[in-house]
Amino acid sequence: MNSIIDSRYDPNLFETEIYNKSLVNFKVDLCKNNNNYFSILMPPPNVTGSLHLGHALNCTLQDILVRYNRQKGNDTYWQPGVDHAGIATQIVVEKWLEKQCIDYKSLSNEAFIQKVWEWKRQSSNDIVIQQKALGCSAPWEYSRFTMDEGFIKSVTEAFIILYKDGLIYKANRLVNWDTKLETAISDLEIKNVEENGTLWYINYKIVNKNQYITVATTRPETMFGDVALAVNSNDNRYKDLIGNYAYIPYTNRKIPIIADEHADMEKGSGCVKITPAHDFNDFEVGKRHNLESITILDKHGHLLNNELIPDFIRGLYLKKARKLLVEKLRNDELLVKEEQIKHFVPYGDRSGTVIEPMITEQWFLNAKELSKKAIEAVKTGKIKFYPDKWKNTFFDWMNNIQPWCISRQIKWGHRIPVWYGPNGEIIVARNEEEAIIEAEKLCIDKNKLTKETDVLDTWFSSALWPFATMGWPDKSELLNKYFPTSTIITGFDIIFFWISRMIMMSLYFMKDIPFKDIYIHALVRDDKGQKMSKSKGNVINPLDLMKEFGADALRYTLAFLSVPGRDIKFGRENVKVSRNFITKIWNACRFLQTQNVNFNVNISNIQLKHPIHHWIFSKLREFKIGIESDIKEYRFDYITHRMQVFLRDQFCDFFVEAIKLQNDDNTKNIAGIIYKEFLKLSNPVIPFVTEYLLSIIDNNYSLNPINIEEIEIDINKSEKIDNIIDWIHNVRSIKHEFGKESKEYITVQNNIPNFGEDCNVLIKLAF
Repeated sequence: MNSIIDSRYDPNLFETEIYNKSLVNFKVDLCKNNNNYFSILMPPPNVTGSLHLGHALNCTLQDILVRYNRQKGNDTYWQPGVDHAGIATQIVVEKWLEKQCIDYKSLSNEAFIQKVWEWKRQSSNDIVIQQKALGCSAPWEYSRFTMDEGFIKSVTEAFIILYKDGLIYKANRLVNWDTKLETAISDLEIKNVEENGTLWYINYKIVNKNQYITVATTRPETMFGDVALAVNSNDNRYKDLIGNYAYIPYTNRKIPIIADEHADMEKGSGCVKITPAHDFNDFEVGKRHNLESITILDKHGHLLNNELIPDFIRGLYLKKARKLLVEKLRNDELLVKEEQIKHFVPYGDRSGTVIEPMITEQWFLNAKELSKKAIEAVKTGKIKFYPDKWKNTFFDWMNNIQPWCISRQIKWGHRIPVWYGPNGEIIVARNEEEAIIEAEKLCIDKNKLTKETDVLDTWFSSALWPFATMGWPDKSELLNKYFPTSTIITGFDIIFFWISRMIMMSLYFMKDIPFKDIYIHALVRDDKGQKMSKSKGNVINPLDLMKEFGADALRYTLAFLSVPGRDIKFGRENVKVSRNFITKIWNACRFLQTQNVNFNVNISNIQLKHPIHHWIFSKLREFKIGIESDIKEYRFDYITHRMQVFLRDQFCDFFVEAIKLQNDDNTKNIAGIIYKEFLKLSNPVIPFVTEYLLSIIDNNYSLNPINIEEIEIDINKSEKIDNIIDWIHNVRSIKHEFGKESKEYITVQNNIPNFGEDCNVLIKLAF
């Protein structure tokens, strides 16, 4: 018999030791038969700092699946790694350098990139330390980074193939331009914020008429890029003006008055300015009417310094230009009225600055073509969403998908593998040597080649994560064994960013789906339901929680609160309650030890003599079968509920009490087996405390559960105990109803069922 455990549960005394001892169990066996394999991708956290509770939730749920499948004997692989996170990391590093009094703008591209790598090395290490503290059982030796040498090869190859297949092209198109970061960004990287604003009503003089037409706009400073005014053809106010021209104020430039459905008779003045180079809706109107696009902004968000712009605002920043222009329009009586409104303004998610639509030359990917097979894969059920409702979100975006702008004008990221000749010739190559060879074929002077300075959108490389991590484009044992993966766990906010793009890229390059199941977990909010943010001061650091309550308590809490379709309201009190339950598990072990329970009895030597023996084994079987079902349906909340019901309500509140009443060795031996099996079955959720307790009660413990199906359980005897328990609960309810204390005796007359001599002793539990 091993020494009795301490009376106080203190996870800080053993969690690190348990994890380090377990590392050997996380290794990948490439020689193992993989007829039944389970593989999963770790959504790579950004190398922008430390993990938050959302990461902790994601890692916990993944680890539960990994440990469960490893316990089942399945050939298991969990792909770890981190993402270079182009824009996000560049912003963080710029701020980091500022704190060191280093002007990042003064650094060359090469010097800045070296600083980013310096940051990455420290950040990646911090992230892995946090993941290990949480209990992530990944094979860390296989960890990948989306900017490591192998990944660069994968990204380059993908770009070249897509370009040669005609799916990647360069074009002048309207994009979202971040004037602070000075780069194009995706529409998915924009937050539309409702704000108080102004709708200005401005008079444009009609050519050859002593008449004005009033235009309503929230962006008067862009009027110098106008190419038309649009009215609705059914608007009687303006029917006679269609086909006429109007002057843009303070210029001699004439623009046509056209009829288009974009003009809403019920909004504003019913007449809208059309500025295709700086508005997405106007861009579509321009295409319908074959209108030109006139750019009036530079990449910094200033009006251009040219003849299109009146000299009094020429070259000014937009906000200042707007103020001066409105003031002049007001003074010159061209401003009819100002209406205070609420409207949505687009802000860059990373920079926090207002986004300006601009026409720039960018690299695009024909996502529409790639989306077809991805949509089909979800429609036919090859890929399933859990909960199912999220497939509608997937379809909504995929059915309306636009060309994907994959180029970014930043320093940190995968350089687009393109070289240009002196006359704009495009050469796509894996490296400079290949580019020179291709240039010679085209009779281009190699000395006049210039390398593309743009980098690829972070999500381009992330989209290759399911197969690039396993060695693609090379053939590898990992790829052969573990692709396609079994499932992916992620938040709903990156269904568009990442999930959809992984499906498209995998179907294109691998001719197969990247994963079979997609489990979408909830957003972790604070205990009041508010989104966590540093500005609100409600951010909770997972490491702090683990130090205070233990990693198991945090893991259990996150799984317990993972109710599908509902955001998680998370507070420290939740973790405290979970710790109390784990303490219950701890105390149960200590009690059994004090009763000299033998935890190492061979199951074949156990005799089910009493109905309660049959009952507890039937409950253990229900517990095990329930977990198997819950895992298949990704009901992590159900698993934690089953753990409580079995350990607290069935094992401790009834079976352990029966031990006190019966006090025979056979019952104690059964208690040892049952408790040990509970620890094994609960291990995927709370690995630290279960493995520690197993190591205490069994020096040679295994995490593999016994085959309960081999035990002959008499269901009738089990049901007899269920009936007794129901009766006991009724008696206890009566005691509570009459205000009796739980330990206070009451008299029951003529109402005690005859459960048989072998069970009558248990009746004492009711009193």
